Amino acid sequence: MTMTRTSVLAGAATALALTALSAPALAQTELLIWHMEQPPHRVERIQSLLDAFNAANPDITVRQEPQNWGEIYAKAPAAVAAGNAPDLLFAIPDFTPLLKQLGAVQPVDAIVAMLDEAHGFYPAALEPYAYDGHVWAVPLYNMAVSLWYHRPMLEAAGIAPPTTWDALRAAAEALTGDGVYGIGLPANKHLYTDQTTYALMVNNGASALYDADGSIRFDTPETQGALAFYDELAAFSPPDIASWTWGEAEACFASRACAMILQFTVITTFETQTDGTPDQLGVAAIPAAEGVADPGTIAYANGVMLLTDDPAKHDAAAEFLSFLMTPENYGRFLNMEPGLFLPVTETGAEAESFWSDPVAVAYRSQIETMLENSRNGRLFGFTDGNIFPSIAAISAQNLISQATQRVVLGDEDPADAAAEVQEMMEDAIE
Repeated sequence: MTMTRTSVLAGAATALALTALSAPALAQTELLIWHMEQPPHRVERIQSLLDAFNAANPDITVRQEPQNWGEIYAKAPAAVAAGNAPDLLFAIPDFTPLLKQLGAVQPVDAIVAMLDEAHGFYPAALEPYAYDGHVWAVPLYNMAVSLWYHRPMLEAAGIAPPTTWDALRAAAEALTGDGVYGIGLPANKHLYTDQTTYALMVNNGASALYDADGSIRFDTPETQGALAFYDELAAFSPPDIASWTWGEAEACFASRACAMILQFTVITTFETQTDGTPDQLGVAAIPAAEGVADPGTIAYANGVMLLTDDPAKHDAAAEFLSFLMTPENYGRFLNMEPGLFLPVTETGAEAESFWSDPVAVAYRSQIETMLENSRNGRLFGFTDGNIFPSIAAISAQNLISQATQRVVLGDEDPADAAAEVQEMMEDAIE
């Protein structure tokens, strides 16, 4: 008996229909992500990637729940203790030890090895997460603080972009007046102030917060000098800096009330909230004190922690992260905030999806400067090849920023402030 093509296709369709009726439904694995990227345009970009992944993987559903930095240090440990922690948590290196001590963070060695083979992680991005025999988070993106400035303001005053502390102080003073502040620096008890203070510490030779034996090394002449210089610059900052976070600094810059700020990026704010053109936005490495041999900045290799021991969720997380780090997707992920989120892989730094974003095209020179600055990045508690998980206790209390507050707001002598905060740090890590 000869069967026609039509009858063969009809038979195949019937067989498929019967198979579908008899086959069990795909087992669904759900992953919940917490992250602190709250701005709506970032949430939207992340959601678009989640939608694409979920559509391509019908057996996996990934959801996001944005959080905020002001609450996460208390909220995440509480969620772990209550048994309702997220499956994945985006966080910075010093937050990982906090949850690791609770037994929540799972090793991700196999996932990292897979992604490293495919995309080539930069070693500096992995270093903050590799200790105690395992890797405890998958690096996702880097961030590095730079000096941002309004180029026309400096040019009108005949000021070159400063490269030294003396030049920065002189520029801040010269640019202050007629409703303009030369530089905007925060003085809040906040992570932002930790970051800007440490950026100056790095550029005065005080990048190491620990000695090799794990003892605190905060009360040093270099730290005292950085605090004193911070106080000098704060004199040319707005009067409300005691309540500043990142948003207030960017708003001051966007309104041209601040000629310069220290920030991870202002590209999106400058593009959307000013009438300036890309060539008017200046960015440079943070100036260093005279004689500092190893200048740099503060940089964060943000990573994602796995907080579940469910094998199915481990497999699903590996699938999702493999999808996310693929160059065509990774560039879109990074460009939820162009110039802020910098690649941590070799393939990511070359990805067409990273450099083809319209904002990235317009501000390519600024982003290239950011990338260059990030190569000299370091992070308190993770320097000189030494990693001290107790840094989480220091970060959680924003102790570095409290030294700055004592000097800037409390008029304390920098030496007294450094000594007092050293004692606070020692108490925090006992």
